[in-house]
Amino acid sequence: MKPIESASWKQDLPAFREKTAAFYRGELKKNDYKGFSGLYGSYAQKDGKASMLRLRMTAGSVSKEKMLFIANMIREYQVKKMHFTTCQSIQLHDLDETAVCEIMEKALDAGIVTMGGGGDFPRNIMCSPLAGVEKGEYFNVEPYAKAAGDYLMHFIKAEKMPRKLKVGFSGSPENLTHATYRDLGFAARKDGTFDIYSAGGLGNNPRFGVKVAEAVQPEEILYYIKAMWLTFRTYGNYENRGKARTRYMQEALGGADKYKEAFLEKLKEVYASGENLKLKKTGEASAEECGGLLEENVTEKTGDGTVFSGSNVVEQKQGGLYALAWHPIGGLPSVETFCEMAAAMKEIEGAELRLAPYETAYVINLTGKEAEVIDRIIRKDTAVTRFETSVSCIGASICQVGLRDSQGLLAACVKKVKEAAIPDGALPQIHISGCPSSCGTHQTGPMGFRGASVKIDGKSEPAYLLYLNGCERQGEERMGHEAGMMTEEDIPEFLVELGKTVAESGMDFNTWNEKHPDGIEKIAVPYLRQNP
Repeated sequence: MKPIESASWKQDLPAFREKTAAFYRGELKKNDYKGFSGLYGSYAQKDGKASMLRLRMTAGSVSKEKMLFIANMIREYQVKKMHFTTCQSIQLHDLDETAVCEIMEKALDAGIVTMGGGGDFPRNIMCSPLAGVEKGEYFNVEPYAKAAGDYLMHFIKAEKMPRKLKVGFSGSPENLTHATYRDLGFAARKDGTFDIYSAGGLGNNPRFGVKVAEAVQPEEILYYIKAMWLTFRTYGNYENRGKARTRYMQEALGGADKYKEAFLEKLKEVYASGENLKLKKTGEASAEECGGLLEENVTEKTGDGTVFSGSNVVEQKQGGLYALAWHPIGGLPSVETFCEMAAAMKEIEGAELRLAPYETAYVINLTGKEAEVIDRIIRKDTAVTRFETSVSCIGASICQVGLRDSQGLLAACVKKVKEAAIPDGALPQIHISGCPSSCGTHQTGPMGFRGASVKIDGKSEPAYLLYLNGCERQGEERMGHEAGMMTEEDIPEFLVELGKTVAESGMDFNTWNEKHPDGIEKIAVPYLRQNP
């Protein structure tokens, strides 16, 4: 099955231009425009005076060529704000009518599709960020993630889709992409096959996925994607938009076992149809003769004897090569740094940017000398402690459905912790979501905050619900438990007190937390508020 050509997507762009012009003339309400524009990967921002554009980066992979394209768009349209998202995409913000329309069209020529980036469509396919270069991975899952991403694009205009369809691939039990609790997840096994999970998801009514199959041959994965779609078409809830997500089918069908039974029945139908969805390696077949082609993009580059070390350095399984982590606070890189990075990477053989689900980007395939060059660029725009790598959604200052300014809270916390000189390791990476949607993955982080409100003296105040001790690791997954409500104003002080307590113990946060299982909640008590 051939990937959809850019010319095909361009046929839809005149309609976007027309509706966008109507919105900016004030002829279309923000909510009505949102229902239309999500298909194109764009939304109006909170104030209704600017737009955001979500650039899909399949499997979180950003080539040097795509980096240069984005840098050129930043300069041409004077883009001031961008965001690395938790779904491994790149968002451009504060765009005017001309910029959002023209960047969208030009992106197609650069191999970047925005279609389906929002709305009731398959979202960006996720993948372990260091797939293919990471020591200890079970196998390289990236070629399969990219093939699945190409296939899912054929469902952008399919009828009766879930409100979102999030698919992830994980190459090890680290489970960074949350493959075991996505709408559909492919978790690699040591034997070179996948275990497949379905009908999971965070947000309201969170659910871990149901393991619907074990030891599936990787070239068979598209059959399972088709079965997922057919299962939702048959059993999905279309009457209640709030429940139009795959995870609600577990309860609707009477539990995990019943859901698995229904899924496997649809899988049988897919195989019985005779449709050829088997993946083939490039050269073994043409795109018309199979479900899709696998292209394994593993560098043949080797080290040159130069070495580099640092807290943000990962040694690749390719001898003498390094990956360098770049985590701008809140996933908000300076556009100047991004452009400088794009220019530097252009000159480096095999260099590529990989986006991670925790708003970190990795530059891979670097010699020691090249890593030194890249490190000098990102050093002024990256986290230097574990706490500073904390995750936040884009927040209510931009997002229409956001309740709280999660980015503002994170910035305030980072500032307060730095002023208090809390040492690295005394605080964990926290996860902040501005609303219940869990874009900041607050429910499975070690400590999470979810935007809310609390009444104090009869007045509603900005607040966050505190979640503790969630875990994403495969086999150890758990949702954090709700520990109570804190006002937005109190959270930085609470974190400082927690950090000081841990630092004084001489232990790092994880060790301290294990030895004091109720320790966080004891410190939190004076800061917790309850509605009367």
